[in-house]
Amino acid sequence: MSFEFLTPVSEEVLLHQENLNEQSLGKHIKIHTKTDGVPELKGVQLALIGICENRNSVHSIDSPNFDTVRKEFYELFPGNWNFSIADLGDIKAGNDVKDTYFVIREIVSILLRKQCIPLLLGGSQDLAYAQYRAYDDFDQMVNLVNIDSRFDLGDASGDLNNRSFLGKIVIEKPYNLFNYSNIGYQTYFNAQEEIDLMDKLFFDAYRLGEISSDITIAEPVLRDADMVCIDLEAINGSYLSYNEVNSPNGLDGKEICAIARYAGISDKVTSFGIYEYKNAIYQGLSEKLIAQILWYFAEGVNYRSQELVVREQPGVLHYTVPIDDEVLSFYKSSKTQRWWIEIPFISGIDNKLKRHTLLPCTYKDYENACNQQIPERWYKARRKNEV
Repeated sequence: MSFEFLTPVSEEVLLHQENLNEQSLGKHIKIHTKTDGVPELKGVQLALIGICENRNSVHSIDSPNFDTVRKEFYELFPGNWNFSIADLGDIKAGNDVKDTYFVIREIVSILLRKQCIPLLLGGSQDLAYAQYRAYDDFDQMVNLVNIDSRFDLGDASGDLNNRSFLGKIVIEKPYNLFNYSNIGYQTYFNAQEEIDLMDKLFFDAYRLGEISSDITIAEPVLRDADMVCIDLEAINGSYLSYNEVNSPNGLDGKEICAIARYAGISDKVTSFGIYEYKNAIYQGLSEKLIAQILWYFAEGVNYRSQELVVREQPGVLHYTVPIDDEVLSFYKSSKTQRWWIEIPFISGIDNKLKRHTLLPCTYKDYENACNQQIPERWYKARRKNEV
């Protein structure tokens, strides 16, 4: 399997790119063209791919076209970045939706092996299921973070769609999901049974109000993610240029861009998807925001600190805090001032979990522990290690 199922960037976008400022992103991105084919990925750290698939959406909508998003992204100016970006073109809808899923999984898997981060533009969010399944080829558990107003657990016994993809991930083999975290959910969009199930599964969920009150809550959650998905319906509808299913409440433009930057800074994040894009009669605002989300993710990647194995970093501070019968171990990076808490590894249960023995946290978690309050994320992570 190679990249033969990718279609090149359209001539309309290429004509637009020709007239851009020489310092713009569009003049520095390696582009899949009909003439030159798929670009060489040596030195490429981010690869943009559109996925023109919507058939498993609960809404009846047309297949998306990403030309305007590309134009807006190409027009932006890069920061002082030390890596290359490629635009690999689009994955067109297959004869069956499962064909599209197969191509997504294969292409994402190839990019992961090349240590190139796929930037996926969808289409309905059931495509995140295929993004997740690309990790089946690797011997690891997966932390999935979804920025969404809904949990998308749905009816896992029914057909896969953009409201049930998480349920399918949870119940279908192989079981590689270690943790799911939702950022920005809105309670009135989620049945109480789903909210209760999130607790029973020891998953993390942060209401829109919590995130809007303190956006930094999202940072340690994203620092622990392997894959990140953004449902554009989590964004306040006034920031988007289509109205079919938008909500008057949601994350604002600055908040979603800050979240994208946190995701980029994370040394663990290896794939990033933006879903639920819809064609609009009057395009512009949505496409500008998506372009800026991509820009902030790339900006974050540029500032990665290579702290995956933080205990082995020079100058790391170690603190122990006794609470009842527990002794919590905290680590603080003198380089980035970020915090982690250790989860005791229970041997003999699942060796895949060894990579999760340090859980990103905040200084506030350390302060709370000093006040004899066990951090909730630590408790949930430990319970998942035990069951």
